[in-house]
Amino acid sequence: MALVSDNPIPDPLPESSAPPDLEKGSGGEAAVAAVMRRWRTEDLLDKSVLLLRSVALLFSLISFLVMASNKHGDWMQFNKYEEYRYLVAIGVLTFLYSLFQVSRHLHRLNGGRDPIPSNKSFLIDFSCDQVAAYLLMSALSAAIPITNRMRVGVDNMFTDSSAAAISMAFFAFVAVALSALISGFKLCKQAYI
Repeated sequence: MALVSDNPIPDPLPESSAPPDLEKGSGGEAAVAAVMRRWRTEDLLDKSVLLLRSVALLFSLISFLVMASNKHGDWMQFNKYEEYRYLVAIGVLTFLYSLFQVSRHLHRLNGGRDPIPSNKSFLIDFSCDQVAAYLLMSALSAAIPITNRMRVGVDNMFTDSSAAAISMAFFAFVAVALSALISGFKLCKQAYI
C-alpha cells in the first residue's frame, strides 16, 4: 500500500557545493550546446565552400566556352591572341580543379571517405585555392588590356564576346578567392593534436 502524505510541499533539496555554472546540469548542457554549435558552423562552412566551388565551376565553364567559341573570321579569332589563349587555358584548369573539388565534397557529404587524408586536406585546399585564384587574376590582367584596346578601335561581336568571357572569369575568380578565404579559416582552426 502506498502512503499518502498530507504535506504536498516536498522537502527542500540540500544546498549544492558545486560551482554556480555547473548547478542544475548546465555544464553538460553547455558543453553539448557548444559542440552542436561547432558542428553547425563546420557544416555551414562545408556547404558554403561547396556552393562557392560550384559557382566557380559554372563561371569558369562559361568563360572558357564563350572565349573558345569566339571565332568570327579574319583577325577576330581568339586563338590569334596569346592573352585569350591564356585565358582559355586557365579557365579549363579552373574548371577541372573546381570539378574535382565539387565531386570530392559531394562524395564526402554523402557519407563517403575523403580521398585526401584529413590532416593534409586543409593545407592542400588552401594552397590550391590560392594558386587557382592567382592564375585567374593573372589571366584576367592579361586579357583586359588587349580587349580595351580593341574596343577603342571597333566594337563588334568579337570584342563583346571577349568582354563577356573576361567578366565570367572574374566571377569565377571571386568565387575561388572566397573559397580560399574559407579554406584559410579552416586551416587556422585545425587542431594539430
